[in-house]
Amino acid sequence: MSTTVTLIPGDGIGPDITEATVRVLDAAGADLTWDRQLAGASAAARFNDPIPDATLDSIKKNRVALKGPLETPVGEGYRSVNVALRRSFDLYANVRPAHVILHGGRFEKVDIVLIRENLEGLYYGAEHYIRIADDPKAAAESVALITRYGSERAIRYAFEYAVTHGRRKVTLVHKANILKFSQGLFLEVGREIARDYAGRVQFEDRIVDAMAMQLVLKPEQFDVVVTTNLFGDILSDLISGLVGGLGLAPGANIGPNAAIFEAVHGTAPDIAGKGVANPGALILAACLMLDHLGDTQRAERIRHALHAVIDEGKFRTRDLGGSASTREFADAIIAKL
Repeated sequence: MSTTVTLIPGDGIGPDITEATVRVLDAAGADLTWDRQLAGASAAARFNDPIPDATLDSIKKNRVALKGPLETPVGEGYRSVNVALRRSFDLYANVRPAHVILHGGRFEKVDIVLIRENLEGLYYGAEHYIRIADDPKAAAESVALITRYGSERAIRYAFEYAVTHGRRKVTLVHKANILKFSQGLFLEVGREIARDYAGRVQFEDRIVDAMAMQLVLKPEQFDVVVTTNLFGDILSDLISGLVGGLGLAPGANIGPNAAIFEAVHGTAPDIAGKGVANPGALILAACLMLDHLGDTQRAERIRHALHAVIDEGKFRTRDLGGSASTREFADAIIAKL
């Protein structure tokens, strides 16, 4: 029985890489029906709303969405369209896997899954200016909101992910040595949950600055990493850089009643419409979606085909050191399938 998925092509290079991804999924025989919707700048231009009700209703009904990169229009009242979607559907865990696909770089054994708490911390948006004398913006204050409930959901998801996927270790990243209350609570919750998995999953904690150094010195020592929202945003891009960049970086946003899968890179307006963008990140995000839907064998077939194309080197996009177009890269993957 076909599964209906909300498809949001996005802005900039989004439509190009979305078309390529849909072609690859079709060639692999994925039994999917696409419910096409708009969000971001394209939705604002057409409906005067960056997140139309029709898009929200579609995701609510289908419970699964695949989306390209979105541009947040200036002055529309949204801090970020992506953040608004996460909050609308309580997508509390951001999953960012990264392993070496493009060989010949500095590292060959990186295979890390970063789990990022997706709704709290400094990105919660509790901030304001403070007036002093005649200056209404003399100071600014941002509150890092960390709750036991939010921490527990994300951290437990990381441990369950490790158990389900046969991973050996969870590393919790924090700054509790300085931020003793907010980061301290996150660490405290992590240590409590780790006891429930003793004997099944190893546990360690690392201070974020030391973690950043270790990631560029010896990344192969890490397996599943879980951290707060801001640190996860930064470290996930760092980890992507270890394995070839954001062009091959997929992401999943998981909630209790919905999941949104995405390419985590931006809209790349400088190459939008030129047909040269790398669709790899969105194709890999679609594989995460297939895993989520239980179609793991098809997801692995697509991954193997993508890896084979990159390994051969004949059809690589510009960011991977080649000259292939978006369509040529997708065609090569389809040929492998």
